[in-house]
Amino acid sequence: MSVCNPEQLATTQKAVENKVALLFQFLSHKDNDVSLGVCDFAREYVQFLKQQSSVGAYRFAGKSNAEAMLCIIIKKYKYNDSYNFDHQGEAEISFDDYRKSLKVLFDNLAQLDYELVLCTTKAMITITLQQWKNLPFQEVEVALTFLYLLGEAVPASHGNHFVGDGDKPSSMTELLRLLVTSNVSTYGHTAVTLQFFETVVRYEKFFGLEPHHIPDILVAFMDERGLHNRNSRLRSRICYLFSRFIKCLKLHIQGYTEDILKQVQDLLLLAPPENGFSTMLLIPEDQLFLYEASAILVVSSQFEAQHKKLLLKNLLSPVMAKFETLLQQLQMETDKNRSRAVAECMSHAIACTSRTSKAFSNQQTMKTTGVVQVYTDTLKVFLRALEIPHERSVLQTAVRQFLHRMVICLEEEVLPFIPLAAEWLVKDADCHSIQEFIPLINQIIGKFKKNIVSFLQRIFIPLVTAIFNALAVPIDENDQEAQRERQVLQRSYFLFIAAIVTNNITEVLASQDMQSMEQVLQTIIQGAVDFPDPVAQKTCFSILRKMVEFWGGPDGEAGFVEFMYKSIIPACFVAPLKETFDLTDAQTILALSESALCLRTIYEKRGDEFANYLLTQYLPTLNIVPERITDYCQALKSEPKVFKSYLRIFFQQAKS
Repeated sequence: MSVCNPEQLATTQKAVENKVALLFQFLSHKDNDVSLGVCDFAREYVQFLKQQSSVGAYRFAGKSNAEAMLCIIIKKYKYNDSYNFDHQGEAEISFDDYRKSLKVLFDNLAQLDYELVLCTTKAMITITLQQWKNLPFQEVEVALTFLYLLGEAVPASHGNHFVGDGDKPSSMTELLRLLVTSNVSTYGHTAVTLQFFETVVRYEKFFGLEPHHIPDILVAFMDERGLHNRNSRLRSRICYLFSRFIKCLKLHIQGYTEDILKQVQDLLLLAPPENGFSTMLLIPEDQLFLYEASAILVVSSQFEAQHKKLLLKNLLSPVMAKFETLLQQLQMETDKNRSRAVAECMSHAIACTSRTSKAFSNQQTMKTTGVVQVYTDTLKVFLRALEIPHERSVLQTAVRQFLHRMVICLEEEVLPFIPLAAEWLVKDADCHSIQEFIPLINQIIGKFKKNIVSFLQRIFIPLVTAIFNALAVPIDENDQEAQRERQVLQRSYFLFIAAIVTNNITEVLASQDMQSMEQVLQTIIQGAVDFPDPVAQKTCFSILRKMVEFWGGPDGEAGFVEFMYKSIIPACFVAPLKETFDLTDAQTILALSESALCLRTIYEKRGDEFANYLLTQYLPTLNIVPERITDYCQALKSEPKVFKSYLRIFFQQAKS
């Protein structure tokens, strides 16, 4: 439009305006497919109006047309009577997609003229909420939906719609005040009820400004409108929304903690394995949200530490009791299906307890809250599951995930439990189990470093042996899943060694016997050279570089300098020269860069001794012409960035 002269602009404008009546006719057509067919043109027309607005030509017909389009969008957004909210088929999915297209138009109109959008929707929402008892559910639902959509469409000050300059904050405050005082949550239709809760949580900042409305919202969450609703799909979504509401407004809900815990008590009961969740109001995933919300209420409350401990213990004691009963049942169970059901219930019990740990933060830790013993007691109970030979995969996964959380939240209090847990998690472990265990060990290393050296020294060889044994199990070359799992385990093994050297606890390696140490070092060289896996190669070169930093100098470990010259230096040349080392691949270039840093570190540790070795002994064995050998040694002494760039060219030429 910017290149058009005034005459062309007027002609174009007239041509577009002549099509607007037809556009509105199609957009408002009773057949949604017809309406959808012109949505793209409608969006382009809004863009055209934006351009008009920028040159001051929007004020009259353009504004009127924008308002007309907005009214059509609101009307077409309404559900028809045939929409099945309980069993969605193709027609329902199609209408949901159609709504998304209308939302895009609505958002574009808001960008064009948010004052018009706010004013028009506010009038519609206000009238609807004042008369909702006499209106069909479609009218009520669409009013609540557009109140929700305003949250994204209308600009907000730092995400808060209730502060700032202009009419918008007061308009949004009026609408939310009307929403929560209108009693519309009692309408009774699933779509209206769900949209009420979605909107309440969308504008949680309103309740921070007017917290006196919170009790009414909590009652709605607790009763048959919310968590105790007869509709299972609605209950499921409201569990998530309730958790968000509690999390956002925890400081304003402190006075209601014990009342809420009593109200949700029946929803926290764990389902018996015989019946599954068919007799329960909530499925396992939904219960997790409630356990997290309940723990947040306790931890953020203003109670004394002793009372918080009591409340949290009361929350978890039924879970522990159920777990111990299931533990005894699993030991005696002979039926495979019932055994799996019991193990899954036990896993869920662990997951519920684990989820409560999300209530803690750097400011409110388990220690400062005074609940360390509550969680160490749960650890004692849960670790007993590792001794059960049945359903090991299910139980080990649950315990590992719980340990991950406890490493974060319990601090050093978790350390006494790690050796026993590690012993059982590594015992007779398969490829997948070890692969899942290594991230836990790496997390422990990163967290506690020097505090766990003696433990790592004891477990190092058993763990490495278990890894080697798992990698040695024959697999079918055509079994892609097994091949992938083996590659992941190889990467995990290298990451385990990397965690040790990166966290400066190399005494774990140095304390091993010479034969074991040599075997480990050779596997790192093998990973750097022989595995066509650039991710693993990069990790291996990083490990070698760190080892050189620690042991490559005059006072390093006995025998390491010899290993450095015998194995590490050749690896930095052999690997890039292999056909599988693709110098056009981004991951491979990262591996090459790491090998360059490794060589630079050797130079920093050994100086001219290393440069002369390359010049006179090693590089001549590669049949490289003297001029290039000299160039290489000169580049080695340059800045790391320069050397990395040179190295890429060096190997490209060597392989050409």
